[in-house]
Amino acid sequence: MGRSINRKTINMIISRALAEDDARSDVTTRSLVNARQVSEAHIFVKKDAVLCGMDLARSVFRQLDPSARIKVSCKDGENIRRGETVLSLKARTRALLSGERVALNFLGYLSGIATLTSAYVQAAGRQQVQILDTRKTTPTLREFEKYAVRVGGGVNHRMSLADMVMIKDNHREVCQPEISIAESIQKVRSQTRKRIVIEVDTMAQLAEALLAGPDIILLDNMTPSTMKKAVQMRDRIDPSIPLEASGGVSLRRVKAIAQTGVERISIGALTHSAVSVDFSMEILKK
Repeated sequence: MGRSINRKTINMIISRALAEDDARSDVTTRSLVNARQVSEAHIFVKKDAVLCGMDLARSVFRQLDPSARIKVSCKDGENIRRGETVLSLKARTRALLSGERVALNFLGYLSGIATLTSAYVQAAGRQQVQILDTRKTTPTLREFEKYAVRVGGGVNHRMSLADMVMIKDNHREVCQPEISIAESIQKVRSQTRKRIVIEVDTMAQLAEALLAGPDIILLDNMTPSTMKKAVQMRDRIDPSIPLEASGGVSLRRVKAIAQTGVERISIGALTHSAVSVDFSMEILKK
């Protein structure tokens, strides 16, 4: 699954989320509920899913009520079933009611990403191929979203622009004069030791890239039949260079893409198109 999210980051983001919702100024709850009242509640899922976001949910209630007693029934990465309880709480009633939406939002959002990622991993059907995310993430929430991808069985691409080199058409075209694929790789190699990914659109570009020796070659918007030819060319010229498929990857197409022999499939939809999983909190009657 990979490393968890830094606790300091969790607390910071949850603090911002609670402030955004004015959770400590919940006029409805404060008007109706005594400050000393304590209640029990449980959070349950309303559809089958891959769970993600438990540390964030706990942080919500800990920040609103440090004395809250929280029992975790499931862990991130587990397959959970409709109606299953994931979290049991005993805390000040005001904290439960005021933190409910923030906690459920994070659980639903991150579980949605983990669930979609898992679906792609299962659909690909090949253990040798990696399902990767992209930088198509929500500003300020990238660390959480990429964690959810890992929870779902996916692999993170670069976290930021500083992590690795990715040379695209636009990079070469804005150079004056315009430089070739080989020249762009050579120029970058002279300035950094970080991994180099080069994007290609055609078989001619692929041949040039293979001879230039990048670390990874990204096949942009190629059909599965063209990808198979790309894999065959790679195997003849330099089998050590991984190929990555990208662009227009859907659940329906991912198996066919995996069967071409590429080692990596990057999918922006993992983070920008996941459907939130529905969770609910129920206050238990005394």
